Amino acid sequence: MAAKEPMRVLVTGAAGQIGYALVPMIARGIMLGADQPVILHMLDIEFAAEALKGVKMELVDAAFPLLKGVVATTDPVEACTGVNVAVMVGGFPRKEGMERKDVMTKNVSIYKSQASALEAHAAPNCKVLVVANPANTNALILKEFAPSIPEKNISCLTRLDHNRALGQISERLNVQVSDVKNAIIWGNHSSSQYPDVNHATVKTASGEKPVRELVQDDEWLNGEFIATVQQRGAAIIKARKLSSALSAASSACDHIRDWVLGTPEGTFVSMGVYSDGSYGVPAGLIYSFPVTCSGGDWTIVQGLPIDEFSRKKMDATAQELSEEKALAYSCLE
Repeated sequence: MAAKEPMRVLVTGAAGQIGYALVPMIARGIMLGADQPVILHMLDIEFAAEALKGVKMELVDAAFPLLKGVVATTDPVEACTGVNVAVMVGGFPRKEGMERKDVMTKNVSIYKSQASALEAHAAPNCKVLVVANPANTNALILKEFAPSIPEKNISCLTRLDHNRALGQISERLNVQVSDVKNAIIWGNHSSSQYPDVNHATVKTASGEKPVRELVQDDEWLNGEFIATVQQRGAAIIKARKLSSALSAASSACDHIRDWVLGTPEGTFVSMGVYSDGSYGVPAGLIYSFPVTCSGGDWTIVQGLPIDEFSRKKMDATAQELSEEKALAYSCLE
């Protein structure tokens, strides 16, 4: 069988913490598959140019069989040229004690300029994943300023939150995390997100069982569980004095892999995507929904029953996203 053509994968902010964790995963085939050669495009700011050179040296030293080339640059045009997948990790970082809204103005200008470079130079049908916070709104800005990139090709990362929810359930029930599926993150990648286990199941010796039935503690599921997932990023910063780079990089690989190669039958995952009004979420927001992926496209899972508790949580995070959107647009004026 003929070897596949290499795919070009852009990582912005590649010399940073998440970038440093992510590029070896991509080069090892974790993102696009063990038979898919890759050419890595790494972009960072001038300030990080020396560090970026060091990352390139290490990629050479690791002798990854799938890695067919490395572009390391501070020029957005060179970085974006011909890329099939773009993982936007670069942004103005939120530091301990900073509010998300403080970082909005700086990120709007970054994403506006990167949108133009991607639109003009990326490969047709390039898939874009925004990781840098505020991820949903950065993705929305990118969409606004790259009108020729189809809206279905722009997403943001809530798979980290999704995986955190699976992890908490597996710890609570003392089961393998691979046996837990179909948790949902609704809304914003912020502390207003709603981790929903009403449709989640666990594989047991006697078949798949609903998480609620197995946990048998609605107070925990509706309280501490939600808060733990919502606040997990802050808890890791507190413990490590650094952000959750390892898990963010791993989740970004999961997000792209499922998007490109498809989700397993009967499993849905969470992706921040452009709302079409499903589940009463205002159209025109980038909002995290349960999705399935097939043939390189995602589809929002339809028809899931939503109880009153969920409805309130889903509306609250939509409200925050609407406010963020208004704030981002005011930064443009």
